[in-house]
Amino acid sequence: MTEPAGVQATGPLRGLRVFDLTRVLAGPTCAQMLADLGAEVIKIERPGAGDDTRGFAPPTMSGTRESAYFVGVNRNKQSVTLDIGRPEGQEIALKLIAGSDILVENFKVGALAKYGLGYEQLRARFPRLIYGSITGFGQTGPYAPRPGYDSLIQAMGGVMSLTGEPDGLPQKVGVPVADLFAGLYGCIGILAALRHRDLTGEGQQIDIGMLDTHVAWLANQGMNYLATGENPVRLGNQHPNIVPYQVFPTADGHMVLSIGNDATFKRFCEAFKLTHLLEDPRFVSNAARVGNRQLVTDTLSPIMRQQPTGWWVERLETLKIGCGPINKLSEVFSDPHVLARDMVLEMAHGSGQPVKMIANPVKLSATPVDYRLPPPLLGEHTEAVLGDRLGLDAAAVAALREKGVV
Repeated sequence: MTEPAGVQATGPLRGLRVFDLTRVLAGPTCAQMLADLGAEVIKIERPGAGDDTRGFAPPTMSGTRESAYFVGVNRNKQSVTLDIGRPEGQEIALKLIAGSDILVENFKVGALAKYGLGYEQLRARFPRLIYGSITGFGQTGPYAPRPGYDSLIQAMGGVMSLTGEPDGLPQKVGVPVADLFAGLYGCIGILAALRHRDLTGEGQQIDIGMLDTHVAWLANQGMNYLATGENPVRLGNQHPNIVPYQVFPTADGHMVLSIGNDATFKRFCEAFKLTHLLEDPRFVSNAARVGNRQLVTDTLSPIMRQQPTGWWVERLETLKIGCGPINKLSEVFSDPHVLARDMVLEMAHGSGQPVKMIANPVKLSATPVDYRLPPPLLGEHTEAVLGDRLGLDAAAVAALREKGVV
């Protein structure tokens, strides 16, 4: 089966077929990345209900019944409603999997085995199948049976202990980064498994745990702990290893100043008549400034307050010193650079209304991301997929729909 006429993929994964058993955010993020890169993705949804995120509203996209949440991670997919809890649904699922290269799922550990769709049940029958599993805690370990939620993973994974003001509450990140990172790591694993299959003909399972991926991106803060054995403290908007690299007040708001090394600090001081700081041992090196973090902040804050953000940005950019305003989303999505990089996308939608989305950031020179299909209406492609893939005519699909199978 191919995608609907006139919307064939041109991306690097064109020709690959994905059986998508994911919902909410981590799994759909993974599947949408594959879809944006050209894979044909069939999204399996519960008849009458669909992906949970269809109901995560308000807000809905203007003129539609679709939640903004759902629209954001489900483009380039074909929606097929199918009840895999029924034997007829399981039979249809197996037939669709037989023609697929990749299966992506984010069910609880062992849940799909109840329907004959677990990895161990499928690997012998479909040895080339790449089976991507995204769960809260992975397929093994003492926490494997637990459900995973973004805020829970942020808490258990440590980032909440690092985020927030020193004397305030621990804070989660303002977007669901635990879900998003799991989805992206899942996509990376699937791409690696595709390369392995190209070399050997063998499929395999990719086991992604949200807690694992969360620990992986603790990055410098995680390494700071491993190096010292000491828990990093919350620093608000300051950097644990570089000073000054933080938010400063200005005459009309706030901005970020990012001075990444001693040469840049010297250039900053020379440009703004602060050369006396270069003779002060408490300021002379980054290590000294980290050790005197509060002094540096207290010294520079009244200076930064003397001029508005725009004044600082203009002059600091001329000096090649990292800086920037703290934009609201209205400013982000109207930013000339963001627009020049085509990061806002508009597509026609099955409701008849156009919908705006955040575009894919991957820029490929030869096989760019393509946007073929808008986020689907629930079950929008059921009849076409079952007809093209399985040879079922309209009457057969109607009979399945009457029984609640699709």
